[in-house]
Amino acid sequence: MKNGICYIVGAGEDCRIDFIPTTDDFVIAADAGLRYLEQAEINTDLVIGDFDTLNAIPQHPNVISLSTEKNDTDMLAAIREGINAGYSNFYLYCGTGGRIDHTIANLQALSFLSENGKQGFLVDNESIITAITNQKITFDSIQSGYVSVFSYSPKAEGVCLQGLKYELDKAVLTNTFPIGVSNEFIGKESSISVDNGTLLIVFPRKEKEKYRL
Repeated sequence: MKNGICYIVGAGEDCRIDFIPTTDDFVIAADAGLRYLEQAEINTDLVIGDFDTLNAIPQHPNVISLSTEKNDTDMLAAIREGINAGYSNFYLYCGTGGRIDHTIANLQALSFLSENGKQGFLVDNESIITAITNQKITFDSIQSGYVSVFSYSPKAEGVCLQGLKYELDKAVLTNTFPIGVSNEFIGKESSISVDNGTLLIVFPRKEKEKYRL
């Protein structure tokens, strides 16, 4: 597996691209995500999509053109290319806003990555969303801000929240009751873990450097 990050930029709402790729990283434009990368003056390693949003196949040395009638979204197709290239850590930009069905599809993509032993982070204007499966995520001391935890699988068992305003110990969450919304960081090291199941976790974008798995 590659040590770098696979960055994928979609065609959703512009969420301020703030990454600077290294030589170990892989940058993919999903359809009109290419426009955002060009505006940010970031070189793109691969452009993939059915180009229904871009309205033309771009002039790029590495393009994968997809049919408009397909099972994978452009974002998921890009994720598969990143996995095939050997990456396990993914940051997805411009994948929220606009059509709500595309945002939901990208949340499912986070679950797909997590349940296949990879890690994905969906970057929104104000928040970052990630998924963990039978796993733990730890945050350095964050003074304040909301963190929300949702069961994405039908049931998430053995859920522990430590160092947050509201703690849980070996709790069971379900995907029909949003009890984990609007928890709070309180300036302590904190962690969220699940023994069996998949959790979606939403935390402030400004704290994106303060987590570890």
